[in-house]
Amino acid sequence: MSTTSAAIPTPVTIGLVHATLAAVPPMVAAFKAHAPHAKILHFLDEGLLTLADPGGLTPAAVGEFERLVARAVASGAGGVLVTCSVYSPAVPGVQARFSVPVVSVDEAMLRGALEHGPRIGVVATVEASGPTTAGQLQAYAAETGRKLEVQVRFVPGAFAALKNDDGARHDALVREQIAGLLPECDAVVLAQISMARALDGAPPYAKPVLTSPEVSIRSMFARLAAPRS
Repeated sequence: MSTTSAAIPTPVTIGLVHATLAAVPPMVAAFKAHAPHAKILHFLDEGLLTLADPGGLTPAAVGEFERLVARAVASGAGGVLVTCSVYSPAVPGVQARFSVPVVSVDEAMLRGALEHGPRIGVVATVEASGPTTAGQLQAYAAETGRKLEVQVRFVPGAFAALKNDDGARHDALVREQIAGLLPECDAVVLAQISMARALDGAPPYAKPVLTSPEVSIRSMFARLAAPRS
């Protein structure tokens, strides 16, 4: 189903800011399926992952991230979708410096996860993504006074396998962690877009396993359709 709205001028250009090439294919597929009218521009800097620290984003990391967003806006993007969950905490501050919507790829997914219950599992293949995603979940829960228990599982070797074109090993490692978390959780979220592929061909799960491409596109178009203040 297309996300086209009469309130959004078409064609619209969306800039996608990536910190890994692995995020590109799932987002291209999601836009083709859910917003085929949109023109998408890719802005990739794998150095952003090198700059990211599991303990938090440094000013230098945020500065490089903001420069990439600025390039997207300067190239005519009417909205910028940030596909790297490690940089999600920096999005509100960066948004304040741009007139177009800057949307974190995982916000809508994480807010939706809270509706499934107070026990959320997080699976990450980049070490910094796990704590970042858990922190975002706790922050969103705190906004509504919810108590939340988050379990994080980092999957060593999975991201390297994906970069080495061993998608089957990546998918198997991610699915193993999903299966281990589900008995103890109300829902499981996959911390990175690049992990969405692990759900293709996976057996049905008894509880929700959430990923972000489709819901992030819907979130972007909702922002574009909203009245500007």
